[in-house]
Amino acid sequence: MGSPFTTSCKQLWAFLSRPSTRFSLGGLFITGAVVGILFWGGFNWTLELTNTEAFCISCHEMESTVYQEYKEKIHYSNRSGVKAICSDCHVPKDWTHKMIRKVKASNELFHKIIGTVNTKEKFEAHRLELAKRVWATMKATDSRECRNCHSMAAMDLAKQKPRARAQHESSIKDKETCIDCHKGIAHKKLQEEENKTEPAEQDFTL
Repeated sequence: MGSPFTTSCKQLWAFLSRPSTRFSLGGLFITGAVVGILFWGGFNWTLELTNTEAFCISCHEMESTVYQEYKEKIHYSNRSGVKAICSDCHVPKDWTHKMIRKVKASNELFHKIIGTVNTKEKFEAHRLELAKRVWATMKATDSRECRNCHSMAAMDLAKQKPRARAQHESSIKDKETCIDCHKGIAHKKLQEEENKTEPAEQDFTL
């Protein structure tokens, strides 16, 4: 004789697999399709909600630190009016990598809940460690999120300032990626802190 749990599972499966005598096959199909569409729509709506700027800065340690820095940077306000929000730089666009990123983000929520980074002071204490993880990910993906908007192939280097042109030409030649030079492009520069433990790295934030 099986356990109560096994028996319950068998009974549930028997109920679900038994042909319906009350509803037509077409009715069941339409009902299932409607429920599936509603579920998928709700899931995607919730997923996109977590990509909004309001959601990203709903934690006070985010709003009072990195968001304030970002507001002073060119990705927030510029002459062309093109604005990049948090998810544009930190969440992949394609479905597979987006879902992987969302799963990894659950670890960040866990540390928020247990109090690892639940204050501005704690966040700053872990900031370099967190930044290095982001830099490593961007390096590994060839700055994938940057390339959603920026393309080396589409750049007209002749129209750039001499310093920027020289750096981009060098980057193309050496097969460097955006994050190699632009670590301070959206938040405050942490290179000075990084240099305390690692070899000096030139800052070419433009």
